[in-house]
Amino acid sequence: MFDKYFEDFKIGHKWKSKGRTITETDIVNFSALTGDYYPLHTNIEYAKKTYFKQRIAHGMLILSYSTGLIKMEPDVIVANYGIEKLRFIKPVFINDTIHVNLEVLDLNDKGNGTGVVTIKQTTVKQTGEDCIVGILKILVSKK
Repeated sequence: MFDKYFEDFKIGHKWKSKGRTITETDIVNFSALTGDYYPLHTNIEYAKKTYFKQRIAHGMLILSYSTGLIKMEPDVIVANYGIEKLRFIKPVFINDTIHVNLEVLDLNDKGNGTGVVTIKQTTVKQTGEDCIVGILKILVSKK
């Protein structure tokens, strides 16, 4: 993943991260950390009456965990350059296990000792359903 320098990336290269199971504790802690106590995430009775019929994890929680599942070497990563076309397309429920699929789409040499690696990032749960899709841009060092 992001444990190599700009010159080492190739368009079309793909990776799959390790997995992580989402727990109720994750949701409770995220709510406390962010102040986001929206009832779809935190109220069992409310969630039963919704389209989803149960509580779902915060989309931003899953995006954050997805980022954490990507191997990033501090000596290589300069900065997060942005996320484009981000979509939350399927819910993640308590006890779902997610992983991240990555594919290099583009390489842009910045000419200053860095380059931007453009990656399609797809968060997938154990059912094989894509949950979050976006285009991740990471500024990385050159050798």
